[in-house]
Order: sequence, then structure tokens, then C-alpha cells
Amino acid sequence: MPKAGSMIKNLPMVIEKVVKIGARASPLAIKQAEEIAAELKKSYPSLRYEVITTETYGDKDKITPLSEVEGSDFFTREIEEQLLKGEIDFAVHSAKDLPEKLPEGLAIAAVTKSLDPYDALVSQDNLSIYNLKPNARIGASSLRRKTQLQQYRADFKIVDIRGTIQERLEKLTKENLDAIIVAACALLRLGLADKISQRVPFAILAAHPLQGALAIEVKKDNQELKEWLGVLSLP
Repeated sequence: MPKAGSMIKNLPMVIEKVVKIGARASPLAIKQAEEIAAELKKSYPSLRYEVITTETYGDKDKITPLSEVEGSDFFTREIEEQLLKGEIDFAVHSAKDLPEKLPEGLAIAAVTKSLDPYDALVSQDNLSIYNLKPNARIGASSLRRKTQLQQYRADFKIVDIRGTIQERLEKLTKENLDAIIVAACALLRLGLADKISQRVPFAILAAHPLQGALAIEVKKDNQELKEWLGVLSLP
């Protein structure tokens, strides 16, 4: 991994202007972009940045189950188009939201360490997954979560939920659910750690390998920017 000191010669390339960081328009995505900017400022205190938010197709479509679009560009398409057009300098994504194949001309410059890899149970009465009543109704989004929950307890009634973290939390009461499953890292980043009833053990819910990590996407031919962003990568 490149060292911060070796990058100083490249610093003028990015601080001569305000660096434009692309992100989804959700509160969580904005927090993630700001988290990356804060990390960069540790190495480059003079960094000036602006977060450019975009409502992606996946943000607008809150009906299609995520289990039907996993591995696609459902949450990245419009931001990647901005990147290719040069409207933003780099994009910050939840690493697990990346499409299986990146668009031609784009590359991942860095992947951060996971903030928290666990799935979190948020339940009525703060119950753990072990104490949920028979036939409990649980809101979940990904196929991974739905499948593993059903394998753990066949009596669970799995309800598909979509939307921002705040919208999913609201569905806990609005849709009379007993619990919902969301990423623990999302609640931490939004200052909602107190909502976590339980970090579900991996023996019950094996998390996505990239859960909690952030990915920084750039133009493939921008080698200088890729090297500069290298301070964010895992060792």
C-alpha cells in the first residue's frame, strides 16, 4: 500500500480544486462519503471536497426486492455514469453494493476495512433472535438474509423490506413486524447504535464478505488519483 508521505508530490493535483465525491442521496451514503473525506484529510489536511448526491434507480424503485437485483448496478448506475463523464472525481459506495462487473473504463481504487461486519437485529421489546415468538414476522432485504433466517427457523415469516435505514426502522411498527434485519455498520454510521437489539452471530447469519466496508471507484486511466487514494486501502 502506498504511504501517505510518498503521495505528497501528487497532492497539488487534487487540492487545486474542490474534489467532487459522488454518492447516493440517502443519509447513510452521505455519511459514508463524509467518512472517506475525513480519512483523507488525516493524510491531506488541505483537502477541500464537495459531496455530489444522486438518487439512483435503486433509490427510486422501492418495490423490486433486492434479492432480484443482487450483483447488478441497481444502486450505482447513475453515479458511475457521472464518473465516466467527469462530473465527479471519485465515487464512494457500500462495497457490497458494487456490481459484479464494473463498467468499462472504471476501477476500484481502494476498499476500506469493515466498520462492523455483523447483521443487526432490531426488534420489538429489544428481544434477541433466540427469544422471538413462534411465527415471528421479520423484515429483511437480501436473499442471503432471507435464506439464512428461514434455515435457522422455518416458522419465521420473512417480509421483504426496502428503503433507507430510517424507513426500514419505521416499518418495524408501521407493518407490525416483530423484528427487522439491517447492517450493524449502517446503524453505527447513522448514530443509531442504540437501536441494535443483537448483533446476530455468524452461525445464524453469515454476513456478506464486504459488509461494513466502503469502496472508492475512479476512472481506470487516472493512475495518479488511484495512487493518491491508496492511503484508504486495506494493508
